[in-house]
Amino acid sequence: APTALDSLLAWYQEMGVTELVSEQPVDHFAPPPAPPRLGPQLSDPRPFSPTAAQPLPLPLDDAAASARELAASCQNLVELEAALAAFDGCPLKETAISLCFADGNPAAEVMLIGEAPGAHEDRQGKPFVGPSGKLLDRMLACIGLDRSGVYITNVIYWRPPGNRSPTAAEIAACQPFLERQIELLRPRLIVFVGSIAARALLGLTEGVTKLRGRDYRYQLADGSSLPALVMFHPAYLLRQPAQKRLAWRDLLAIRRKLDAG
Repeated sequence: APTALDSLLAWYQEMGVTELVSEQPVDHFAPPPAPPRLGPQLSDPRPFSPTAAQPLPLPLDDAAASARELAASCQNLVELEAALAAFDGCPLKETAISLCFADGNPAAEVMLIGEAPGAHEDRQGKPFVGPSGKLLDRMLACIGLDRSGVYITNVIYWRPPGNRSPTAAEIAACQPFLERQIELLRPRLIVFVGSIAARALLGLTEGVTKLRGRDYRYQLADGSSLPALVMFHPAYLLRQPAQKRLAWRDLLAIRRKLDAG
């Protein structure tokens, strides 16, 4: 049989009561209380471990000096690539997937030097393998060259985020490894693909439109020099196809240099 408490609860339900309250009144419209203020926090009692700390990026001068020292100690391309893989002076290494060192034939007469890896290059670990690389292959084929007849590398060996242009600090950190590549290979002809590479190694300031079409000499540390040319970057030609007529002239200039011996 229903008890007095059951009858009371049924009456509350009919009256629309949906919550039970305590003996003390509660103001549901009052703002919530402020969180308690915490006292000073104790530091981690564990001893500091230098190996657990993340290394700070090297300053520009230190990174370039470290790169020069590492590159100079390498006697061949295998050692140079290994030294570059262990080098921590370029912050791009932390955001890239792969090290893009080089592709092609180290014994080739022509050395092509581009700017930096893109997304396709970053995934595959080789320079010029994306759309611009495919265009470069077709361009070289027009003058009887392919990847077995050229050596291809870049000024920068890790992809800049978003394919942005490399900074002066990034170029300075990577440049000693490029210079050492040239010293080891001593190609008959250096072709700078785009203005970034030409500016870095030739000390020039003009854009690629003014740089191309002229003969240059790249000076090595021992006082000797190598002939050099500047050509449009294939990525630029994909955006500006009207410039392919000038690019054809650059390709013919490469062919003439090789044929002249």
